[in-house]
Amino acid sequence: MTASPDPRRTPWRPDLAAAHLRGAVESARFVPGTPHHVTAGTVTLRGAPDETARQTSELLYGEGFTVYDRQAGWAWGQGARDGYVGWTRDSALTPGAPAAATHVVTALRSFLFPLPDLKAPVTDALPLGAEVTVVEESGAYRRLADGGWVFARHLAPVGSTEPDPVAVAERLLGVPYLWGGRTPLGIDCSGLVQLGLHRAGLPCPRDSDMQRGEVGTWLSADGAGVDYRRGDILFFPGHVGFMLDGTALLHATAHTMTVTVEPLADVAARAGGITGVRRLG
Repeated sequence: MTASPDPRRTPWRPDLAAAHLRGAVESARFVPGTPHHVTAGTVTLRGAPDETARQTSELLYGEGFTVYDRQAGWAWGQGARDGYVGWTRDSALTPGAPAAATHVVTALRSFLFPLPDLKAPVTDALPLGAEVTVVEESGAYRRLADGGWVFARHLAPVGSTEPDPVAVAERLLGVPYLWGGRTPLGIDCSGLVQLGLHRAGLPCPRDSDMQRGEVGTWLSADGAGVDYRRGDILFFPGHVGFMLDGTALLHATAHTMTVTVEPLADVAARAGGITGVRRLG
């Protein structure tokens, strides 16, 4: 091996790696993974098994997660949706691959109830984009395979999409900026782009550098001469956002600590210039 693989998307550490990587990477030990799925509404993914470690991403209800290691209540593994690797709380996982999803959450957040009753105490909240398996109907509510009831009008059949990823992102205007966030409770710049594209049925990796290399069609390295369209994805040093129209950028930014709209010229000047433009379709 001449170079180490990207640990963000490869279940590899110098001391331990996934068995399927044997021969491709160097590691002291190779182990088979065990399938699990997330049964908390949202759970943090961290860079180390420690509550004080920086959040690197999040896992959503219903996502598969392959576990390769456990330490003191933490599980290290890889998420099924975008392949991101990290540590998460073992208590948020249930053994076994997720049941085949039947529906997706289309509300910004939908409460999980122990009974099909809006007055019942809320047990959790499921974020936009979470995939669920409905096993029973009762009036206006649907029971999930892992327990709990969700308001039916907050769900759509799995595979249903929203045609405009920018419109999805616009629904999150005012949501607080959160490093590593992927939900309407708190989201970062690449999480906003990923969520918008996911709801449009378009695959999208987690981080902005990955998105710069993989999403859509490459147009420009600096934006010079580009006639911007709604939905163009613009990259800056360590940052990404959607063009809302020909002049304004929709993005999650630490500058305002919110999802907001700003003139592209202002963002480019503050960020140190445009480093890439990609177009969908």
